[in-house]
Amino acid sequence: MGGLDLEVRLATRADAGELFTLTRACWLQEEWANPGVVVPALQESFDDAVRGLSEWTTFVALAGGRIVGSTRGKVAGGGTVWDVGRVMAAPDLQGRGLGRYLLELIEDAAPPQVTSYELWTGAKSVDNLRMYKKAGYRLRGPAPGPVGAVILTKRRR
Repeated sequence: MGGLDLEVRLATRADAGELFTLTRACWLQEEWANPGVVVPALQESFDDAVRGLSEWTTFVALAGGRIVGSTRGKVAGGGTVWDVGRVMAAPDLQGRGLGRYLLELIEDAAPPQVTSYELWTGAKSVDNLRMYKKAGYRLRGPAPGPVGAVILTKRRR
């Protein structure tokens, strides 16, 4: 994929610092693309990031020993929805297919009872919206909570 030799594995507590830094780098771009929108990922503390590792199924992608991408998912919606979150590729590696690869990876990690996927992104995050729509997600409208966020969903096949 894009010339990257990747190692992909479940995240561990030891990855928290690097994941926290990657999250900041990726979601700062979201904040710039969506002026005036409060980006929840940028409001989190390091302790929140550590706690997230126990609440979500989180994967990391490493290249040359560096975490260059991550994604996470958890069951929601009464057990039938897979909440997809934090699909992120390091800024210097974006546009090489890593985000799409991670999206497919986290979809495949959903337990058998899941019938659909759901994710949120910024309403003005053009690149994200394009990638998600290409992957079969459909815009459902404004997300509850942060103004300027939208929900996209996809039926599981």
